[in-house]
Amino acid sequence: MDRGVGGGRDPVDEVLPVGKMAVFGLQHVLAMYAGVIAVPLIIASAIGLPEREVTYITAASFFVCGVATLIQSVGFWRVGIRLPIVQGTSFVTVSPMIAIGGHYGLKGIYGSVIAAGVFGFLISPYYSKLLRFFPPVVSGSVITVIGLSLTPVAIGWAAGGQPGQKGYGAPENILVALITLVLVLAITRFFGGFIGRIAVLLGLVIGTVIAAFFGMVDISGVGKAGWFGVTTPFHYGLPAFHLVPIVTMMLAMLVIMVETTSDMLAIGEIVGKPLREGEEERLADGLRADSLSTVIGGVLNTYPFSAFAQNVGLVRYTNLKSRFIVAAGGVILVLLGLFPKFAALVTAIPLPVLGGAGLVLFGTVAASGVQTLSRVDLSDNRNITIVAVSLALGILPAVAPTFYDRLPDWVQVVFGSGITSASIAAIVLNVGFHILGGGTGRRPAPATEAVEHAQQAEEV
Repeated sequence: MDRGVGGGRDPVDEVLPVGKMAVFGLQHVLAMYAGVIAVPLIIASAIGLPEREVTYITAASFFVCGVATLIQSVGFWRVGIRLPIVQGTSFVTVSPMIAIGGHYGLKGIYGSVIAAGVFGFLISPYYSKLLRFFPPVVSGSVITVIGLSLTPVAIGWAAGGQPGQKGYGAPENILVALITLVLVLAITRFFGGFIGRIAVLLGLVIGTVIAAFFGMVDISGVGKAGWFGVTTPFHYGLPAFHLVPIVTMMLAMLVIMVETTSDMLAIGEIVGKPLREGEEERLADGLRADSLSTVIGGVLNTYPFSAFAQNVGLVRYTNLKSRFIVAAGGVILVLLGLFPKFAALVTAIPLPVLGGAGLVLFGTVAASGVQTLSRVDLSDNRNITIVAVSLALGILPAVAPTFYDRLPDWVQVVFGSGITSASIAAIVLNVGFHILGGGTGRRPAPATEAVEHAQQAEEV
């Protein structure tokens, strides 16, 4: 694989003019910022942190997200997959960290995060050997689930948050989400070139302006935020290492690695550099980046990191494949972490506007999964079964979030993620139906199909 920086003909390594890269990178940032701030807000609320600490951790999350994105997209040594992948704080670890924080405080959280990152880094080359268990019938099912499981998130944003929250489902929220969706689609349909490529960015900006007329835009946080701030290592003191939290977070790290593998499979398919059996080193490079970023997150007062699926959808929707566009987004994220006022301005985009754009992006991820499944021989009942069961188990946590609540914590950590549930189901079923039972799950080659048709005609 060519690891040269820029100048190559490969679209993944293309270096665009600085201005265009900055605009395209900003589009990535606006598409994913809600996921960045959600994790610190949820954890801070659960363990009772004061507002100033929430602001501090949020700024730290922006900063480390930028660093993590640069590590993953640009890479160094054997760290970073060098594809257009945006890194963000992982939702998989929210429940475990809330439980750890309740008993051991922030020091216990960060100790377990650092230990889990080291664990992930060390096992990455061994975990990557599982790549052979991700043929198209598995990867296509999982990629489809990524999109389907994220769609309820976009729907919640469009409605204004979560059921029970003030204003949820208000007509003005749905109207603004619909207007944003129509704007993105209209710009894509009627404009080509540069304008068409930033349809999502323009939809978010114009949608926010329209939302302001409905009183949805709150910029009070801009005045409260400072002009400059630097997150310092171990701001809350040296981390504490306790066995139970570490083991819990290691388990969560394995789940993150499954999700990251799925996102890397998706982005590889989209940009024309699919991960295939025999390319385990590429996957290991990406997993090392995830793990190293998680260690950095623990040191700099934030949380574990994984690839963000909404940005996978954005790459597919815009067809902008350069990893340096994503790297530009990483630089912007670093700046948002250093200049809190600008971060507060970005976070003023209301949820319904994000929901309108999110419906396009998340649906695009699901469509990419369907495209991968088109290479699978779905006339084979075994493949239909793999896809059906994987999709069903994958969307279960999204449609029934409390389904696993009465089961042990480790079950909730593993199967509470639809992506992990789908991955496990698809891998196990593929092994049972194809690897142990023979077959590949792929469509027969055209020549083979022709022979089969001729034989059938002779029989008739």
